[in-house]
Amino acid sequence: MKRVLLFLVTNIAVLIVLSIVLRLLGVDRILDQSGTGLNYWNLLVFAAVFGFGGAFISLALSKFMAKRMTGAQVITNPRSQTELWLVDTVKKQAQMAGIGMPEVAIFDSDAPNAFATGINRNKALVAVSTGLLRNMNADEVEAVLGHEISHVANGDMITLSLIQGVVNTFVIFLSRVVGHFVDRVILKNEEGHGIGFFIATIVSQILFGILASVIVLWFSRQREYRADAGGAKLAGAGKMIAALEKLKRGVQEPLPDQMKAFGISGKPSTHGLKLLFMSHPPLEDRIEALKRMV
Repeated sequence: MKRVLLFLVTNIAVLIVLSIVLRLLGVDRILDQSGTGLNYWNLLVFAAVFGFGGAFISLALSKFMAKRMTGAQVITNPRSQTELWLVDTVKKQAQMAGIGMPEVAIFDSDAPNAFATGINRNKALVAVSTGLLRNMNADEVEAVLGHEISHVANGDMITLSLIQGVVNTFVIFLSRVVGHFVDRVILKNEEGHGIGFFIATIVSQILFGILASVIVLWFSRQREYRADAGGAKLAGAGKMIAALEKLKRGVQEPLPDQMKAFGISGKPSTHGLKLLFMSHPPLEDRIEALKRMV
């Protein structure tokens, strides 16, 4: 319930901020002065503000949201050998990858998982679950950390937000063009926008959104392969393969929906049409890709 409330409050705040931005830019209307045609420039700016604004505000809040949603506790003063080893390993890998030292955190979850997030590659957050620490040996945890550090070094969070912003912009723009066409041409509404516009816009935004998600998720799967390769470079291919094998044998429990693309393990592996809507490739495919590198 706390996660849902936090998600709703955050999204409402984002909508308010973006609405204010649109009003300040003077593009809060998408119809032309006659009230009959679309002002395509205003519509494009409107779509871009909401498309990119939502994506980048979410990225800017990602560290805060990740800590709240998972209960991740940042290690400020290591209280055990495990915590000290985690911090030292992340520090070493961050130096090898040429990035600033990330915050290191642990979150409580029986499932082995880890994630990295943050808008700045030099001020990121890397977190591992208690289940990961219990179920994996030091070599396997090292590989998982290398995977997450590689996400940060590759700028995956920024790139994913850029792609999300682009597809969001097109979805918002095209859905309103379709809604306007239905309202004017099919329903013959000659002034303002009637109920037909809003229904057609909602339906087309859902359909375009599904197609757009396929593009975003394809990129998400490709970046997992690159992060696996990066983890193999930082920790060793054998360790990375062993870590993925351990994940394959264990119980896979994805992170909250808002963060599942950032975890090392997504939903249980699948193939076929369902793969189009997965943020992570099947673990067996990732393992085979690493074996081909060796």
